[in-house]
Amino acid sequence: MKQLLNRLINHENISSEEAKQVLVNISNGLYNQSQIASFLTVFMMRSITLEELQGFRAALLELCIPINLNDFNTIDLCGTGGDGKDTFNISTLSSFVAAGAGIKVAKHGNYGVSSACGSSNVMEHLGIKFSSDEDFLKQTIDKAGICVLHAPLFHPAMKNVAPIRRELGVKTFFNMLGPMVNPSFPKNQVVGVFNLELQRLYGYLYQQTDKNYSIVHALDGYDEISLTGKTKVISNQSETLFAPEELGVATIQEDAIFGGNTIDDAAKIFINIISGKGTEAQNNVVFANAGLAIATTKQISHKEGFELAKESLLSGKAKNSLDKLIALSR
Repeated sequence: MKQLLNRLINHENISSEEAKQVLVNISNGLYNQSQIASFLTVFMMRSITLEELQGFRAALLELCIPINLNDFNTIDLCGTGGDGKDTFNISTLSSFVAAGAGIKVAKHGNYGVSSACGSSNVMEHLGIKFSSDEDFLKQTIDKAGICVLHAPLFHPAMKNVAPIRRELGVKTFFNMLGPMVNPSFPKNQVVGVFNLELQRLYGYLYQQTDKNYSIVHALDGYDEISLTGKTKVISNQSETLFAPEELGVATIQEDAIFGGNTIDDAAKIFINIISGKGTEAQNNVVFANAGLAIATTKQISHKEGFELAKESLLSGKAKNSLDKLIALSR
């Protein structure tokens, strides 16, 4: 590790194979906490290369506990986090809205590291059980339209990194990896990323897969469709820049999608929105993100997906999906 750190500090890049080996070594407990923290820190100070990201992803996918959901044409809606925006849990809410619209969702998530409340924090607070039992996960996806894949249960390799990430409390390259290492290998995916450079890298990596995908970045910095301005979307069909008006909705202010300062705040906002009591701005952001997931899976237009998302939330189907998942967790 010492030799590798010296190279990285001297602004050298490492190969895909070297990147992969480092993560394998971390998972085998070969490095101490200071070495791991230094390694993470180097990548906060410079851009990651395509080869490095490829190597890290390959290691995590090889080391993960895979789950077979091939009977379902699933989608994952997941952002990298790390945008520093502290929005409410948009992709988690959108997952339930997509499930309410009949899309099968395999939601990969974790506790918040760089934000007050990650996907797993809010779901745990609501009484959703995390499990790696395949039968249970198939049952929830069958009955509720969604299953929750809590990352630490499927990536035991990362147990040596988790406490260091928590203590650092800032985004690391593990934020970049999260959406790419869903252990059920879903065929469809909507991924939000925190900058244009990472969106470009994701675009290259996803081109090499057989997924239907949409990679989104809001130009004012969000790792999701924020409706606070224009959003760039890279999919396996096209590369587009769209404005809120194209979905027939108004541009909104940043404070309209703030998620609160605590897990309790986030859970209250979550329940409010999924119960049909959200503000127009909150609802529209959820419809835009869930709508893109529906459109990506069904291969229809974003506007059609938006309307199906609207129907799912306002008819109570999304809430029904959440209620079923909570009931199955008891």
